[in-house]
Amino acid sequence: MISKPFVKRFATLATVLAVVANVYIYTYPSIHPTECSWHCYDDNTGIGGIDQLSLWEKAVFYAKRYFDDVRDQTFGKVGPEFEDNEPEDIHLMAFGDPQIKGVWKKTPYITRLDIFGNDFFLGHIASMMRKRLHPSHVVVMGDLFSSQWIGDSEFYNRTTRYTSRIFGRDTTWLEKIKEKSHNSEGYKADWHAWGDSFNEIRSKEKPWDYGFHHSDVYSWDPEKEDTLFINITGNHDIGYSGDITYQHMARFSELFGKANYWIEYDTDTDHPWRIVVLNSLTLEGPALQPEFIETTWEFLYQLFERRFKGSTVLLTHVPFYKREGLCSDGPEFNYYPADFEREAYKKNMLRSQNHLSEDVTNRVLNLIFDNNKQGIILTGHDHVGCETYYNKNAKEGTWSASKEKDSQDLTVQEITVKSMMGEFHGNTGLVSGHFNKLMGTWEWTFTLCPFAVQHVWWFAKVTALLTGFLWSLYILI
Repeated sequence: MISKPFVKRFATLATVLAVVANVYIYTYPSIHPTECSWHCYDDNTGIGGIDQLSLWEKAVFYAKRYFDDVRDQTFGKVGPEFEDNEPEDIHLMAFGDPQIKGVWKKTPYITRLDIFGNDFFLGHIASMMRKRLHPSHVVVMGDLFSSQWIGDSEFYNRTTRYTSRIFGRDTTWLEKIKEKSHNSEGYKADWHAWGDSFNEIRSKEKPWDYGFHHSDVYSWDPEKEDTLFINITGNHDIGYSGDITYQHMARFSELFGKANYWIEYDTDTDHPWRIVVLNSLTLEGPALQPEFIETTWEFLYQLFERRFKGSTVLLTHVPFYKREGLCSDGPEFNYYPADFEREAYKKNMLRSQNHLSEDVTNRVLNLIFDNNKQGIILTGHDHVGCETYYNKNAKEGTWSASKEKDSQDLTVQEITVKSMMGEFHGNTGLVSGHFNKLMGTWEWTFTLCPFAVQHVWWFAKVTALLTGFLWSLYILI
């Protein structure tokens, strides 16, 4: 028989472990307050000279910084003050490649539990960071799901989990789609109707009216959300161009919105800026449906013709071309072989790519950053993340990637946002934009806030449950 003192000892140990683990997962941004906060352009204090401190002095410094940040988050911190005529800073939160998985009839129960827990692990990150920082914009950098090779019903099911469990958003619109588009087998995308509408626009003279343009949008549903939520197309959502079908595009469009669009802000001021959402999976081929590529290039041409005067935040999935060794992924293109019999209609078509090609990179950057104004590029795809600069050679019309700013014409930083998946430590990317009135330009900074591997989250939850069980057992003995 288990003795009461024995249970008490284990209950006490479990309590200590649970408290420590749960304090960590609910205050982890305070361990990295600089990386896990918007950039403060007026704060010049920094932490210079920390390396000169003794071990004890460092411990005191970091402990004080942690507890000060926890206090500020608990009781509130006064934000920066802006002059009446000074534009507010832009705060954009970016999550890289969540790639949530699905459950099938033969999925083992331990795997089901892991998938269930992973949803809430990702949801914990999103919830913690949104409550801490109140972003104006949230963007997920593509690869929302783990595979493009799933049916419509499973695509809908994962969308529901993604929307409710991970990002805690209202799902009323999903219920309306369920009423309209479900049959006995579940959700079914009406890709025939979507394709007819798509091609009806294509049958007209250019410029095609796909509704690419938006102005001053800060929420898709202002009555329910005060944040603009943006979902980027990833290869695991719609496929690479050699695989993309009308079915892929129809269901993504219905459940997540347009693949290509721009939003212009403050165009009647001295500080205009814009967000450009680009479907980089439909830029080059050979493609299964070449019309998708033609439409994306039409989008870019229309964007160019606007001759926008402000700064640009470019959001896309596939990174731009860079030489081998500059980031984890080097340039790589794979094509379906000429003797590919399993799906013969895909022979020689684009199967996968790590980067956009060098030619496409130059063309896209020249079309988007033609006004020589500072901007920033956010991409996904490469899970380990990377930070590079694209330096423009105006004379040659080319852009070269480097770890340094090296251009007399224009330099634009590309941030490949590190994945928020557990094995990559559950990261959140933070983009801060500040308008420098003296220089008349927007300035952009990026920081990466890490959480932990998913096992830490599991440990916190399991020890909390174990603590409750052991103390209950102690009382009953």
